[in-house]
Amino acid sequence: MKEKLLDIRDEYLSFFTPAGEIKALNGVSFSMDEGEVLGIVGESGSGKSVTAYSIMGLTAYPGRLVSGSIRFNGHEVEKMSEKELRKMRGNEVSIIFQDPMTSLNPVYTIGNQIEEVILLHTDKTREEAKKRAKELLELVGINEPERRLKQYPHELSGGMRQRVMISIALACEPKLLIADEPTTALDVTIQAQILELMKELRSKLDMSIIMITHDLGVVASMCEKIAVMYAGHIVEYGTADEIFYEPGHEYTKGLIKSIPKLNSSEPERLVPIEGQPVDLLNPPKGCPFAPRCGSCMKICLREMPEKTELSETHYSYCWLHRKAEFEKGGGAE
Repeated sequence: MKEKLLDIRDEYLSFFTPAGEIKALNGVSFSMDEGEVLGIVGESGSGKSVTAYSIMGLTAYPGRLVSGSIRFNGHEVEKMSEKELRKMRGNEVSIIFQDPMTSLNPVYTIGNQIEEVILLHTDKTREEAKKRAKELLELVGINEPERRLKQYPHELSGGMRQRVMISIALACEPKLLIADEPTTALDVTIQAQILELMKELRSKLDMSIIMITHDLGVVASMCEKIAVMYAGHIVEYGTADEIFYEPGHEYTKGLIKSIPKLNSSEPERLVPIEGQPVDLLNPPKGCPFAPRCGSCMKICLREMPEKTELSETHYSYCWLHRKAEFEKGGGAE
């Protein structure tokens, strides 16, 4: 049996602060094959970015992997030295950060910054690196690439800076590209162009993509599989069709209900998810979404739900799947 490109098993990761232990990830598990596109969705603070950064060994102090394993392309990430991690980053796995203006160095030209990555991870000469940098800018659809290479980040628009970030991430043709909300700061037209570009590059380079976002529209257009995160847990996982047409968790249903519907003849009010996100310093005993769930039962507050397989590719952690069984036996009160 062929090994998965990425295999995360039961990952628990915490930040140990003076205020106490912030349990950022609580038993996260998922895997990816080569060429697959996975969307990770959830509100701010749900653990999306922390999960992605842990794949690259970028968990910042005071964060620490408490237990579980992360295997990427044959490596056990948690056992790798800093030297091995530096070799892997950019070469086998790359990341597009959320804000290109703060990710690019303002005092170096665009050319300097792309060439640095190529020289660091390959045995190309400086001349070859310059040629490759120009090719990369052409690949991501930037006009007048020779001129752009001599410019500084502040001279480019937001969309062009985001394209530069993508070109840096693709410099060594990684097996996995992590896109951490790559279109958040962009207007809708540029967002559509960036997503189209990522689709094209994925088919050209046959790479896997993890798309981290809170925008379900982006996920619907890009991803084959979706993981829905809440309070450091993956509460639901399935194909895009299963998540959108047969959601199995109340949080997923809440996210879908809060999307504006463009095909409605009557104006409709958006349905927000009531309540406040969970305090990860003091997480609840039971289902983390229970305090905000309109269908909450007593067992939801007491115990973490068990995994319910809804199909071969779809599972959810929700006690409501066993509601009929509880009503017969009175287990949920």
